[in-house]
Amino acid sequence: MTNFAILYTYSPTSEKIVETRPEHRAFIAGLHAEGKIVGSGPFTDGEGGALIIIQLPEGSNLVDAETLMNNDPFYAKDLLDRREIRTWNPVTKSF
Repeated sequence: MTNFAILYTYSPTSEKIVETRPEHRAFIAGLHAEGKIVGSGPFTDGEGGALIIIQLPEGSNLVDAETLMNNDPFYAKDLLDRREIRTWNPVTKSF
C-alpha cells in the first residue's frame, strides 16, 4: 500500500465548514468502509484544520490521491484555505 498524508487548513470559525461537516464525515466514512482511511480527524488546538491519512494500492501516486480527495465536500465546495497532500512512509506503524 502507498500512504498519503493530507493536511487541511481552514478557519475554526467557518460556518460553511460546520454546515458541510456532516457531508465531509460521510465522505470519510465511505473511504473508511473501502479500507482507504488510516486515520482522520480535526486538530483540537483551536487553530482549525485536520489531518487525514489514506492508503491506496501500491504504485499509486499523488495524482491518484488528489483525484480521490477532490471528492471531499470540503474541497469540492472550495471551503479550505489550503490543502497539502504528501506521500508518507510510516516507518513505525502503530495505527
